[in-house]
Amino acid sequence: MNIFEKILARASGRPETKPGDIVDARIDVAMIHDLTGPMTVQSWNKIGLAKVWDPSRIVVIFDHLVPPSTEQAAKVQNEVRKFVAEQGIPNFYEMGRGGVCHQVMPEKGHVRPGELIVGADSHTVTYGAFGAFATGIGSTEMAAVFATGKLWFRVPKAIKIQARGTLGEFVMGKDLVLDVIGKLGISGANYRGLEFTGEAVDRMSIDGRMTLCNMSIEAGAKAGIVLPDHRTINYLQGRAKASFTPIVSDQGAAYERELVLDAAALGPQVALPSSLEQIRPVEEVVGTKVDQGFVGSCTNGRIEDYRVAARILRGKKIGRNVRLIITPASQEVYRQCLREGLLETFIESNAIVTNPGCGSCIGIHLGVLGPGDVCISSSNRNFIGRMGSVEAKIFLASPATVAASMLRGEITDPRTVS
Repeated sequence: MNIFEKILARASGRPETKPGDIVDARIDVAMIHDLTGPMTVQSWNKIGLAKVWDPSRIVVIFDHLVPPSTEQAAKVQNEVRKFVAEQGIPNFYEMGRGGVCHQVMPEKGHVRPGELIVGADSHTVTYGAFGAFATGIGSTEMAAVFATGKLWFRVPKAIKIQARGTLGEFVMGKDLVLDVIGKLGISGANYRGLEFTGEAVDRMSIDGRMTLCNMSIEAGAKAGIVLPDHRTINYLQGRAKASFTPIVSDQGAAYERELVLDAAALGPQVALPSSLEQIRPVEEVVGTKVDQGFVGSCTNGRIEDYRVAARILRGKKIGRNVRLIITPASQEVYRQCLREGLLETFIESNAIVTNPGCGSCIGIHLGVLGPGDVCISSSNRNFIGRMGSVEAKIFLASPATVAASMLRGEITDPRTVS
């Protein structure tokens, strides 16, 4: 079996599974945040049960509207706080104590190899970077999980992505996954598992692997996974809340198809407005004027991303007519940026640094785009209206490409910036 089949077999108490099987699986961890959590709580109240199945397996994180920018946002956050208190949920990350849910979950040890994790957010797939089967579900489905601790799944077919060779300078995990999405298409992996393998992935940091898995949903994948290895174990040492048993795919496991990539030949990639099916090498869009840059989100708001961006910006000023927003994904990342002097580098370059959270990515808080604005963002989606006005345009790229573009006020190949 491959890793997707193995994890679902373990979770459903079966000796084996195959694509197409319907399984009733036990959930290891369930997560909600302040945007989807209120709907889950409302659905839970309609069920009418007194207690959730296991408070210790539920994680609640405030990240989308922190601090709340409207009275309504404050109201629904208070409703979730009340639910947390009533249910005795110990794993609650209030604003100022966490950050973006998909960064906080592994940081705080709630993600472990071989587990089945659901979150009321589509980018829950991020946790596949640690060898877990993680996927997003709806808020009403989450209420059912809170009641029973189980959920049914159809075992997905799997696609193996093999990235041969090594990524070049200023070519990041974001560029690799954009290339994958460009080749598969935005529905090319619908309800499939994407298993990322190959030398480029083996050598990739945990931060980079999280980016790969985070954006697997943009090709329609049910889950994206990197097989656990020594990097996984090293990251989780001192973090994991419980012991775990890593699961890997068997030699000779079956896959629907295999996509082989030459990572060494790959350069920086850019997604054009307003679809992830329009992926182009950066050379094809160099010179395109931009108004705003954003480095953050659950895709690229990690320490590796800021080290690369700071390396490009250090000692320089961003263009006179552009603005750069830096939003660390978590308090932990924020503190590490402080220790390394990265935030000072950003401030000296005339960027603005915000508190950890989802920020500009969702278009309702901190850095909303106006009509006619053109943004180059390290986030995961460039849909019309995603970051604000439906008349704005969003290009997606790596933190390196975003930072380089800020220096010239136009899309720039980071390899050309000295």
